[in-house]
Formats: sequence, C-alpha cells, structure tokens
Amino acid sequence: MAKIAKANAELWVFPLSGPTGGSGITAVDVIVVDIEDSDGQSGTGFSYVLGGGGATVAAAAKDMLERFVDGQKIVPPQALWRRLVGSLNRLGRGYGYLAIAAIDVAMWDLYAKRLEMPLYEALGGAARTLPVYGSGGYGPAQDPDAAVARSLEYAEMGCKAVKLRVAGAPADLDRIRAVADALPDGIDIMADANEKCDLTRAQWLVNVLADVNALWLEEPLPAHDTNGFATLAANSSVPIATGEHHQGVVELTPLMQAQAISIVQPDLAMMGGITESLRVAQVAEHYNLVVSPHFLPSLFIHLAGAAPSIRWMEDFPLLEPLFEDPVGMDGSGNIAPPNTPGHGISWADGARKEYKAVE
Repeated sequence: MAKIAKANAELWVFPLSGPTGGSGITAVDVIVVDIEDSDGQSGTGFSYVLGGGGATVAAAAKDMLERFVDGQKIVPPQALWRRLVGSLNRLGRGYGYLAIAAIDVAMWDLYAKRLEMPLYEALGGAARTLPVYGSGGYGPAQDPDAAVARSLEYAEMGCKAVKLRVAGAPADLDRIRAVADALPDGIDIMADANEKCDLTRAQWLVNVLADVNALWLEEPLPAHDTNGFATLAANSSVPIATGEHHQGVVELTPLMQAQAISIVQPDLAMMGGITESLRVAQVAEHYNLVVSPHFLPSLFIHLAGAAPSIRWMEDFPLLEPLFEDPVGMDGSGNIAPPNTPGHGISWADGARKEYKAVE
C-alpha cells in the first residue's frame, strides 16, 4: 500500500507592488506544502496569511505533517482533514485551519493525480465554465476617474461585473455613480466594504447601491455580527454577501439559517482548504444561496464542478503572479478548469528561490 514518503512545509513572503485591496495589504505570507508518495507521485498545496503571522502557520503545518502525514498510508483527503481538525480540539480553529488548508490542497492534488483525474472529477463533479468579475485595482478612497478607468479595463476583458471598494463614506456616492454611468449595458456592479461600516452606514450604502441595481454589498459589517447582518438583509433590496473571514461551516451556518446573507464567500485559507470549502458550498445549496469564493479562481473553478451553488469567480490576482501559466479568462470573461490530472497549479520558475523565507 502506498504511503507518504516525503512531506514538507515552508514559508514564502511575497511582496506586493503597493497597498492592495480594501485592507491595504503590502505583502502575502504563503505557506507552501509539498508531498510525495512512495510511488513517486507528488502533490502541491498552499495557503496564505494576510497581515503577517505566516511563520506561526508554517510551523503548525510542519508539525501536522510530521505527526499525521509523513510516513503514513494514503487516505482520502476528507479523512485526513477530519483527523487534522480533530487535533485542534483543545486549540481552536485559528491559525490551525490556515495550516490545514495547505496540506488539504496538496492531498487533493496528489489524490486526483493518483486517480489520473482533474481535481473537479476527483471531487465528484464535471467541468463548468463560469463568469468572472473584476475585483483587483480598487480602493475605498479611490478617485472616481480611476475607478472608472479600471472598470472599463475589466469590461474590455469581457468581465460580466466589477466590484468596487467602499467605506460607507460620502465619497462612495460619486465613485459608485461614476462607474455605473460609464459601464456598458449588461455589466453589473458589486461593492465591498471590508467590514468598515456600522449598521447605520451599511443601510445608507444599501440605498446608494439600490439606485444602480447593484448585484451585492459585501462585508458591510464585522464578520460575526449575525444580528446586524439579519437586520440589514431584512431591510435591503440589495443582496448581502460575506464569508471570507469565517472559519468552517459552523461559523457560516447561523448566517445562512437566519437568511442574513444571500451570497456565501468562503476563503480557501480560512476554511481550512478544499474539503471544508466544498462542504460550505453544499450547505449553501441546501439554503438555495449563491456561492462566490474569495480569490483563487484557478483552484475554485475545480470546486465549482462539484458544487452547482458556485456561480461566480473573482479576479483578484493576489497569488497568481507566483503560478506558472495560471488559468485565465477567455475573451468573453469566463473561466474553465484545465483537464490535466490534479489541480493544474505549479510554481513559476524561480519563485521558490526568490520568495522562500530564511529560517
């Protein structure tokens, strides 16, 4: 019976060109996991941390690989995921989930390669083509002209929607209206507040966005303000979205049960990888909700094959510069998965040497 012959985790630090997104991050800590089985097949996984702390996550990943993976017989990824999560019983999810994510992605890559299947097929699905919305290059204090220019670039790429950054501030009004006036017909607007609003400002934003028929308002409130989300959703004609700061289906289920959100947005790292992200999408399907994963369309397009609740992919090229030939949009603003075994993601030449942190 095949076993895991090698298992390693390391930390990369990837600097960005400047403050990025609604949170203004300047670098990404990337946790990279490499595994190899006794038959010589390999799997690659990754997770990431925004805002620092990657060394702690990488150390946790190394510890888990040593205790639960290296030298062990190969089991289905779901079984290993449950074992790893079980080891956190007295620690809490926290950084442990971010470490598990990198291991889980690597195990799914290996598992699919051993089956000689693309990841979407190994997950029990079939290839799907989904629309992509443009999300990179926006900021909450951005000049309206700059937001318009970026939005028109996405329109030229074929994107079916764009997602502005907002803060619940008066300046949001001119930015939203300028983009709405400039976009061609058939291209939707979303807005992401990155948890910057209280309930009063969120309700104001809803009214502004309703005037332009916005597709959704994302993260208007702090992630765990379930009552606030429920109150806002009950009085909003604009669908409400959140999920990227929640860990596990257990944290998102109360929002879904309360009808407090319409769009569920799992984050690969925070969810602990592919296994739990897929479970979130399945629970969302039960509640007839839309899923639009956070970042990483190259990976999440595989999950979409096994989860019909996933309807959108997000173009925010955070880690993609590290990938060798990342899956991109076609000329119509859609994305489809590769049909090669595994997830199809590999590292760009020289990336490991350039970004690996010195231990």
